[in-house]
Amino acid sequence: MSTNHNNNKMAIDPAILWPAVMMILATSIPLAIYPEAGKAIVGDLLGWFTGQFGWLYLLSGIGSFFFMCWLAYGPVGKIKLGAPEDKPEFNKASWIAMLFCAGIGISICNWAFVEPLYFLSSPPLGVAPNTHAAAEWAAMYPMFHWGVVPWALYLMPALPIGYALYVRKVHVLRLSEACRGVLGDLVDGPLGKIIDIVVIFSIVGGVGTSLGLSVPLVSELFQEMFGLEDSFGLQMFILAAWIAMIAWSVYNGLNKGIQTLSNINAVLAFLLLAFVLVAGSTVFLLNLWSNSFGLFMDNFFRINFWTDPIDKGGFPEGWTMFYWAWWIAYAPMMGLFVARVSRGRTIKELIVNGVVWGSIGCWAFFAIWGGYAIDLSVNNGVDLQGILSSQGIPATVVAVLQQLPGTELLIPVFTLLCFVFLATTVDSSAYMLAAICTKEITGYQEPARWNRILWTLLLAMVGIGLLSVGGLKAVQTSTILVALPMIPVLFIMGASLLRWAYEDFGADLAPHAIARCQVKGENVKVCTYEGAVNKASS
Repeated sequence: MSTNHNNNKMAIDPAILWPAVMMILATSIPLAIYPEAGKAIVGDLLGWFTGQFGWLYLLSGIGSFFFMCWLAYGPVGKIKLGAPEDKPEFNKASWIAMLFCAGIGISICNWAFVEPLYFLSSPPLGVAPNTHAAAEWAAMYPMFHWGVVPWALYLMPALPIGYALYVRKVHVLRLSEACRGVLGDLVDGPLGKIIDIVVIFSIVGGVGTSLGLSVPLVSELFQEMFGLEDSFGLQMFILAAWIAMIAWSVYNGLNKGIQTLSNINAVLAFLLLAFVLVAGSTVFLLNLWSNSFGLFMDNFFRINFWTDPIDKGGFPEGWTMFYWAWWIAYAPMMGLFVARVSRGRTIKELIVNGVVWGSIGCWAFFAIWGGYAIDLSVNNGVDLQGILSSQGIPATVVAVLQQLPGTELLIPVFTLLCFVFLATTVDSSAYMLAAICTKEITGYQEPARWNRILWTLLLAMVGIGLLSVGGLKAVQTSTILVALPMIPVLFIMGASLLRWAYEDFGADLAPHAIARCQVKGENVKVCTYEGAVNKASS
């Protein structure tokens, strides 16, 4: 039995692996060799894509949120991802930590301090820059960009993949399989391969964005700690150290590697958040967050649909549409990873915990770290906006940290958090990329170790390419490009989930039938579940 298990893990699907590898190399190598030409091309592409399809990104976001609400609190939400006797594989705290760390990563260390500063000088909705109103909107808007809509987008692929794995018992871990409910046997042919290659490209583009933004931040932290000069060599050294940590994590798998890093990450993040809350202007931070939450609730629909069609100031294109594209690009990886670690939980439990705890986690960072940056800039006369415009994001993050007490200890701990944060994202991505390329794998198995390490190295190569091009424009464009073809795939998967649920459970999804199942006990659930499996396998 163990021999078959190992053979299954080593069987790679070359029709998916090699086209995806060639596409990634063909994209990243020219960026590294011709950075100036790359900058010009990606700038033009960014303007065209956001101008033509920005409305589609926004509608995809709000549509995903309402779809998740309907699923969670409708009859489908009571379906369990697994057999009635299946217990959750991970305890709830570790499970939530893994969801959050995989989905957010180091990006929040980059943006929590500086995103409010951008909005302070260039606020949305025609608000005058650097006014009190601008400060309030600057504190609120990150709650929107990192809140309930993004986490709903993340869960769009997670539910159909989890259903296919643990209810229908499929033996592949791919998004194409989650489209079978709508596309049928088409997913076994070229169309399915195309979907999976697009998914791989989307994951690599999203993770490459994180690498392209994050290595310069840690380089700046190293310069501050050790008095080093900034150089491409230093950035490559940091990237190599990162890849070594990530390789260790993916080599050791879900339980020993990824879960361990996620738990460490959650503890470090909580300690640093608590420290800044206590060391900063605590009452101001709490008041500002309360005000931001009210502003967010009051303007929820306005900001979700705002495209700025008349003034065309560029704010939705440069920020909201970019963020929605980034979440969509990450959604396949998160869907695969979340599905893999969520066996034994109901659809409602997954949605509620993912959206609520994911949003609260992000809001805590922006309320405390972002609020502290606003406090320094507005109330304490620290010219953080000047540093941001002249020296960039990494220097601004260091400048904020230098205002806190205990900088000698704080900066090394923050650097460690950055390392672990990115590692938890990239190791999850490498793990799932390896799983996609495996011919046959169940929700109870792990892909081959060499396959996981290969994808770790390929992700590093994409990071090098984006670092060579440099600048926020390049990573914005790479994200928006790879996210666009994922939008129809997400909604095909949502339709597949519904079709499967009603095929497998039928009248049991009616409220009165669910109530009968609960009254009659476990045997009825087992019978319903077995019926679903029989249908799926026939």
